[in-house]
Amino acid sequence: MAGCGLSRKLIKLNFTYPQPELPPMMNVTIANFDAEVVAASMTVPVLVDFWAPWCGPCKVIGPLLEKLETAYAGRFKLVKIDSDQEQELSQAFGVRSIPTCVLMFQGKPVDGFMGALPEGEIKAFLDKHLPAGEVLEAEVTAETVSDAPDENDPDAIREALQQAVLKNPDDEEARFNYVKRLLQEGRTDDAKVAFAPVIAKTALVRRFDSLQRWMDAIDFVADRADLTGAISGFDAKIAANKRDFDARFGKAQSLIAAQDWTDAMDELLEILMRDKSWADDLARKTYIAILDIIEPPKVKVADGQIPPVDPVVASYRRRLSSVVLS
Repeated sequence: MAGCGLSRKLIKLNFTYPQPELPPMMNVTIANFDAEVVAASMTVPVLVDFWAPWCGPCKVIGPLLEKLETAYAGRFKLVKIDSDQEQELSQAFGVRSIPTCVLMFQGKPVDGFMGALPEGEIKAFLDKHLPAGEVLEAEVTAETVSDAPDENDPDAIREALQQAVLKNPDDEEARFNYVKRLLQEGRTDDAKVAFAPVIAKTALVRRFDSLQRWMDAIDFVADRADLTGAISGFDAKIAANKRDFDARFGKAQSLIAAQDWTDAMDELLEILMRDKSWADDLARKTYIAILDIIEPPKVKVADGQIPPVDPVVASYRRRLSSVVLS
């Protein structure tokens, strides 16, 4: 599956639970995605069915999925997303054809399949991941979680950031920090899922736009099997024509995906020094996105004190200003 790149490794979900009376198949939109998919998947697997009213195979698999949800008696929750109406969510999951089904657990995509599979194959898919049955309450360890996670424990930090988003889905700062952390760790699929509820805000919230540009760079590189060869190809084009801005931007995209931030900004500055408004300010907007991403969290200081400034961010802000204003 393109885009979201769902993992095919076997993940057995270990928990048990009572058998509740199941509601009808839920229609999910970007407005309720957080509650009905991400939050719900923290306790029970959620099978997301991407469909469209005009899709013939979707009309075949839909009733099968509803039948299996009833038969499995609460071992998973079934929801459907109209891929035409919710194109942001389809984009976030990399849906290229329908029907596409994605199994979510603990806020992350576990596995998926495309096409109207026969009932036996769907059952085999579910049985590979779902517990044997009987009860549906997640086994929870009695661990005490402090407000401040151990800075040397990346799992604890990620968990704390995720919990902050689940506690307040409208907290833009919390979501930015969580998605950023996932991208830093190379968890691109998880980052796209966490970002999906706010993807429509990219035109309104600059730091969300910055995250989107980072993910666009990752997707750009994912389409190129040989990154080293691609960069060498960009370098050859630049050597032949220093005003080959497409090649320069392609190289910058590759550097962003590799989190080589300063080299990426250096390449973008090369474009800006020659054409400040190239491609509708694409180089400048991407440069600012990198500054948003690499800027450390604000440090609380006493009243009257000046908070510390990251020297790299400060230096590259000055360089941008000098080029743009020259």
